[in-house]
Amino acid sequence: MAAFILISSLKVLVVFSVFMLIVAYLSYVERRLVARFQTRIGPNRVGPAGLLQPIADAIKLLTKEEVFPANANRIMFVLAPILSLIPALLIMSVIPFGDSLTLFGQRIDLIISDLNVGILFVFAVTSLGVYGIVMAGWSSNSKYSLLGALRSSAQMISYEVSYGLSIIGVLMMAGTLNLMEIVKSQANFFDWYIFKQPLGFLIFSVCGIAETNRAPFDLPEAETELVAGYHTEYSSMKFGMFFMAEYAHMLNVSAIVTTLFLGGWQGPWLPPVVWFLLKVSVFLFGYIWLRATLPRFRYDQLMSFGWKFLLPLALLNIFATGIFMYL
Repeated sequence: MAAFILISSLKVLVVFSVFMLIVAYLSYVERRLVARFQTRIGPNRVGPAGLLQPIADAIKLLTKEEVFPANANRIMFVLAPILSLIPALLIMSVIPFGDSLTLFGQRIDLIISDLNVGILFVFAVTSLGVYGIVMAGWSSNSKYSLLGALRSSAQMISYEVSYGLSIIGVLMMAGTLNLMEIVKSQANFFDWYIFKQPLGFLIFSVCGIAETNRAPFDLPEAETELVAGYHTEYSSMKFGMFFMAEYAHMLNVSAIVTTLFLGGWQGPWLPPVVWFLLKVSVFLFGYIWLRATLPRFRYDQLMSFGWKFLLPLALLNIFATGIFMYL
């Protein structure tokens, strides 16, 4: 029992530390890449090649003055960024980032918690993130924040349906909800579900981007219309927590796509964790590329795309998968 507690605590500490380090430097990578796409330089002054910029940003946010809007609901105003960040951190607890290793005679699975219903846990926790956004919009006592929060909740409801339906084909083929077993069912390159479920992969990827409120689906934050949307009135580290939650959700979606469609940690020659991080990095690059390339949807286009295009395609994918498996 003592060994189990020690190993579990060590896994939580390592995964949390690496996760937060990647979240911090994802902002740096995005700023550099978007600058390159736009023929600019990007942050390059703080440390060699600007590598200390995330640390400088963290110090700035921690030392800035806390501002509370007049007539804001203070308790909910403070709780909102916490409620946005915590679900983002919880999701990584069920993502398998490797097979196993032996340490001190103990076989250790490279996953914090191997749940039989891991994918259901992911979707349940993902859905909680919007509550923090709605609380932020309502408690700020600002029309811009409230409009951003309402947009985010409507967007989450619209895309959550197709988001969930898009993976049904994978679950039908794998025959399990356990993420470790889903990865093991993709042992060979051509067994990856991106080849067996290309439509499901595309729908899941698009809905994942919409769920994280990223361009071209960043209507809840639309700067040209809503200043900064639901976090307009936030400052200091409370704003920083919303910022961290967004990048953490990006990392989570990339890790889930890797697990469900890209064979997880599977790959030749390199260590499993390296393969997992490489695949996650490719999908994150796609996130940033889309932001630098595509203009923002109009709100009516956003809703029509979700309900009239993605939802029928997701249902068609399930039907086609059922027919394929029956035949």
